[in-house]
Amino acid sequence: MRTRTYLVLLLIRVYFALSPSYIHPDEHFQGLEVFAGRILSYPSRLPWEFTSERPIRSIFPLWPIYDVPISLLKWFYTETGTEGPPAQLVYYVVRGVMFLLSFVLEDWAVYELVPPRQRKVAMVLVASSYVTWTHQTHTFSNSLETLLVAWGLVLVHRITSNKRRSSLFSFAVLSFISVAGVFNRITFPAFLFIPGLQLLPQFWRKPLSLFTFVGFALLFLCFAIYVDTTFYNPAASFKDVLCSPIITPLNNLLYNTDNSNLALHGLHPHYNHLLVNLPQLLGPALVVMVSQVYKLRSIPSWLKNTRAASALSATAVLSIFPHQEPRFLMPCVPLLLSCLQIRRPRLFLVAWVVFNVAMGFLMGVYHQGGVVPTQLVIPSIVSETIGTWHDQSKQPRSLSATVFWWKTYSPPLWLLGDNSTLPLDLDIDTRDLMGKPGPEMVNELESLIPSCRPKQKGAASDAVFIVAPTSVTYLDQFLAPQDPQSSLELLELWSYRNHINLDDLDFGEDGVWSTLKRVIGRRGLGVWLAQRPGCRSIS
Repeated sequence: MRTRTYLVLLLIRVYFALSPSYIHPDEHFQGLEVFAGRILSYPSRLPWEFTSERPIRSIFPLWPIYDVPISLLKWFYTETGTEGPPAQLVYYVVRGVMFLLSFVLEDWAVYELVPPRQRKVAMVLVASSYVTWTHQTHTFSNSLETLLVAWGLVLVHRITSNKRRSSLFSFAVLSFISVAGVFNRITFPAFLFIPGLQLLPQFWRKPLSLFTFVGFALLFLCFAIYVDTTFYNPAASFKDVLCSPIITPLNNLLYNTDNSNLALHGLHPHYNHLLVNLPQLLGPALVVMVSQVYKLRSIPSWLKNTRAASALSATAVLSIFPHQEPRFLMPCVPLLLSCLQIRRPRLFLVAWVVFNVAMGFLMGVYHQGGVVPTQLVIPSIVSETIGTWHDQSKQPRSLSATVFWWKTYSPPLWLLGDNSTLPLDLDIDTRDLMGKPGPEMVNELESLIPSCRPKQKGAASDAVFIVAPTSVTYLDQFLAPQDPQSSLELLELWSYRNHINLDDLDFGEDGVWSTLKRVIGRRGLGVWLAQRPGCRSIS
């Protein structure tokens, strides 16, 4: 029964892996935006982490996740003599890679870490978590950190369990995982410090194992620094790498220990991880764990194992820093769920299913779910809209358009792909208005909208479009303007229904029911052509 359940959960994981939700901008801008732009020459805009004087993001651990599959796709299309791979295919291939990594490495690690009697229950719990369905199949550095932490614990377990052999190969692999983990996220040592203390007796009894670990760690460290330095300074010689190395984890640590920097990303109380983020990730499972600790006079047995020690000690360390997001605790999810001991299975099962189904669809389907599909279809929408004007006005084939995004997450530019296959030579200027007030947004639109005839002298672009949630009632006044003096009219061209903008919730001003009715009842992401009133006929 549990085997069949696990297989069903695996299919659910595939479904969410291929669903185009958008949990956080970092899943695009700290990886795909960088590699798709460099390898495929897609439009891209590197985030500040890669462009600052002291870059804080390493390329070393990201290379096998993004560079390899994208380069293989490019090679395949080159060998077949066709154009480069479409952005949509790249997107789903990389998501597929993340799914395979989760399915193979995460589940395998749980299988090895959990005792045989508890193994099936633990694997079903991890596989049924919405975090496994959604966050772990997205392109987060936290997703990779989860795998590195799990396999770091596996290697520690293998080494400490096998006291007869020196396990030098395991130490070499552990050194690679340690270096890759630190270069991926500086929070990695917080998860492996307490479990790593178990290796001290091994180092004492067999000094060769210590030399093996340190030696390989230094080798991988030097290679990682070399990769990062040559990435950020392509003209760097070997001497430049030695004299002026770029050590991204050090830059990252210096940046994140300055509270003025963290304030730019949002400050949280120190209890936020424990009282807000862990409940959001674990739901009923955390309630069961807390109740077991509270009711028992002695410490529960599950709390004494390495997995719980890793998760709880890391949560305590990460709580010191004032910037706290739920995804920072992603490695805790499989570690704590694999420790869970259920005593009232029916009651827990109902609560667990309801919690994960609700959160799974919210975060895996609807959360900013229209951004990726809309950005993929934008070139076609712009081409079809301006193409009718091109046929009528005999304008040159090189045309431009400005696309404003309002009240959504930042749109990844790489998803625009290669527009050379379109009938028109398009120059699409994407501008992210974020959460600007409505009047300011309208002013920016009006400053660029050409007159009824496209591309009049002085016009900034041939056409102006706006992408915004359909739940934003501010736009309603421009859909059918009653004021004859209005200088803006919006003509809807396309919409995507599976989109919910949680930032649009305003319970204080609109009330709970009215807010939910608007945000959920009018859910969706729309694309409008912004034009002068009376120009409807040209489109």
